[in-house]
Amino acid sequence: MASIEANPLRTRAAHKPFYFNTSAHLLRIGRERAETLGQLLEALRMCSEDSIFQHTFRTLEEHHFIREGFSNDFAHWAFSACNEPGLAERLAGVDVREFTSVEAVRNRIAHILDSYIEANARSGERLATEPFYFCASDTVILPTPFVAHNLPEFADGLTRVSVHSIHHHFIEARLRLKLTSNDFSLWLEEEMEMKEAARRLNHIDIYTATLEDVRRQTLRIVESALRN
Repeated sequence: MASIEANPLRTRAAHKPFYFNTSAHLLRIGRERAETLGQLLEALRMCSEDSIFQHTFRTLEEHHFIREGFSNDFAHWAFSACNEPGLAERLAGVDVREFTSVEAVRNRIAHILDSYIEANARSGERLATEPFYFCASDTVILPTPFVAHNLPEFADGLTRVSVHSIHHHFIEARLRLKLTSNDFSLWLEEEMEMKEAARRLNHIDIYTATLEDVRRQTLRIVESALRN
């Protein structure tokens, strides 16, 4: 077995360094709002893709810290404001990892709503206890002091950055990358030529794992590569 010192990954320089960033979000309320499930369906079909992303992927950040309730805002509103637990469960069952576009996420949620209203006509017109406001975020990217030129430096940076940076690179990046990957996997594959590690990292479960879990699992994958 090759020694740790002999592992070429410890000294291999990345084609381009990895800059750890974080981001701040200015939440803004959009034009669309809903007081019934029927109105939610109509607004869902008209709102921006960034709004769909806000209420599904970005909600995961809150879910990671709270670890209660539903993992998307549509399901939470159906349960808490509309008293439709059956619909809430169906909406919560939408696994965003299955999709390669925000538009496809929109279509799946709209299909669930449409089918439910068709089967439960009165539910589509019943007033909710509070409106649903469609929101989106203006994102400001902020640099951190941490830069990785090789795999050991990447592992070190992972231990030092905040969970907000983890969210920025692992979840937030998916909107920019059309849901196909995340910044960590992309860097490992394209700059370090570590396709298998990138694949394993990209399969980390963003529903059951907290952001700290994402950090730990990413570190385990990277450290395993450094040991082999």
